[in-house]
Amino acid sequence: MYIKDYLSKDFPAFSISDSIEEASELAKEFGYSHIFIKKKGIYMGALSQSFLEDSPEGQLGSLAMHFEKFAISEDSNIWDSIKLFHTFNTNVVPVINSDEKFLGYICCDDIFSEFSKYPIFSEAGAILTVQTNSLHYSMVEVAKIIESNNSKLYGCFITAVKEDHIELTLKISQDNLSSIDETFERFGYTVINKFYNDQKEDLLKDRFGFFQKYLEF
Repeated sequence: MYIKDYLSKDFPAFSISDSIEEASELAKEFGYSHIFIKKKGIYMGALSQSFLEDSPEGQLGSLAMHFEKFAISEDSNIWDSIKLFHTFNTNVVPVINSDEKFLGYICCDDIFSEFSKYPIFSEAGAILTVQTNSLHYSMVEVAKIIESNNSKLYGCFITAVKEDHIELTLKISQDNLSSIDETFERFGYTVINKFYNDQKEDLLKDRFGFFQKYLEF
């Protein structure tokens, strides 16, 4: 789970004396959105490949005022990298140590590949989004509702936090889904979204369809 366990080193950091054109070409070759710059081993910042393409010829040092100073510590958790990938619209993030020495990088493909192994993503199941009062929220209760219906909870994350309510997205096994819906509602939760076939709901729709056809005769 530590960033250092997913470290890659085949995409080098550039020196401030390296050419803009050389850096841009290597970024294209690797398919990465950013290049990294270091000085005497210390990480200085990043530049996007698209910015390099629009820059005049010269050395990377001439673009110092445009360096983006984002990076992640080798001792961080891989979950911490997600925000960086999103915030800086990048597919690669530099890794540094406590002295800000450049160690290598992580790419989003490797991180997402690791996430895909987690049961919340890898197990077949149903996805349910429920809403409850912020003061009423209890993970113990959520798990109890699911497990009391002989289902399994593969994962849960908070989708939204509002002043008066909280939304949870759940990945659960495909057992007794209709009963789980009803139990959540009985405990004061509102089921906002569900991504699975509700057999009871399908049966009601079928019966309503037959009733409409009957009225048309």
